[in-house]
Amino acid sequence: MTALTMPAAPEADASLRPVPWRRMAGIIWRQHRVALTGVAVLLGVVAVLIWIAGTSMHHSYAIAVACQPPGSPACQEADLAFLGSYGFLANGIMLQVLPVLIGAFVGAPLLAREIETGTFRYAWTQGFGRWRWALAKLVSLALAVTGPAWLFSLLLSWYYQPYFFSGNQSLGLTEYTPFFPGLFDLHGVAFAAWTLTAFAIGALAGMLIRRVVPAIAATLAVYAGLAFAVGGLLRGHYLTPLLTTSPNVPGSAWILGQWWTKGGVTLSHATMDHVFNSTMPTVAPTGPAVNGPAGKDQAFSSMLQYLSQHGYTQWTRYQPGSRFWPFQWIESGWLLALSVLLIATTIWLVRRRAA
Repeated sequence: MTALTMPAAPEADASLRPVPWRRMAGIIWRQHRVALTGVAVLLGVVAVLIWIAGTSMHHSYAIAVACQPPGSPACQEADLAFLGSYGFLANGIMLQVLPVLIGAFVGAPLLAREIETGTFRYAWTQGFGRWRWALAKLVSLALAVTGPAWLFSLLLSWYYQPYFFSGNQSLGLTEYTPFFPGLFDLHGVAFAAWTLTAFAIGALAGMLIRRVVPAIAATLAVYAGLAFAVGGLLRGHYLTPLLTTSPNVPGSAWILGQWWTKGGVTLSHATMDHVFNSTMPTVAPTGPAVNGPAGKDQAFSSMLQYLSQHGYTQWTRYQPGSRFWPFQWIESGWLLALSVLLIATTIWLVRRRAA
């Protein structure tokens, strides 16, 4: 019987003193230095690119904001230069994959590779003990990926600052708020929390599936499903949304829904489209000025005033921008709790489940 064929004992011989925790640190580093170096290189390369792009983008933003008089050909050219600078990063989609890549290629192989290759039979019979071995690996590597992710999120917060400054309507950035779906979890503390969760999902998937490639695929699928569910269903309800009939909703607000009523009856979108199309030509101002931002705002205000005078009421359900940090802490808090639960479950499986 060899070390690779003997059954894995639940714990080492109780008569032996367990190996000190500090000696396990060196073993963990030697086993996973390639993966941790890969995370550092990935985040480092992306950070350098973002810093270079961000420096240029902030410079273009400063020129566009300082340009006078607004609306002049020179200022319009400056606005276009800012809006066209690195626009492929504007919605954050390209950066959303970083947490799940870390989880899939660091967390998923962590236990799956040991089980798939059979080396767990040797590792679990050493003096450190199988549950202490799993605890040391999972906790140390979780901290090793979460810390750099938090530092990386500080860079992302700096990069996206111009998109969230007030008074950006003239630059065409009214759709960007702190709650913008693709950007909310890239800055603040949420990015680090999502990275930790991806790692915990990967570790549990590796323990359950016991194969590296299927565990990576399962991590990608589970993380994507969780991210879409949170962004589309859960996040908007962390706190009770506010409801208003005022047309002057703050520009930093996250609009969850808008609808029209007349006489207490909710009107369909088709009905309101017909009302707008039939009323706009006679109510809104006409002429070349309407094509500019100020003209469009004036036309919209005239339309709202007309509809209000004729019994129409627009309702808006929204989350104010002042709730950004409470939402960040709420989301990070439950993600942290979920990660702890997943890691604890993984350790329990390592300790209890037969090889």
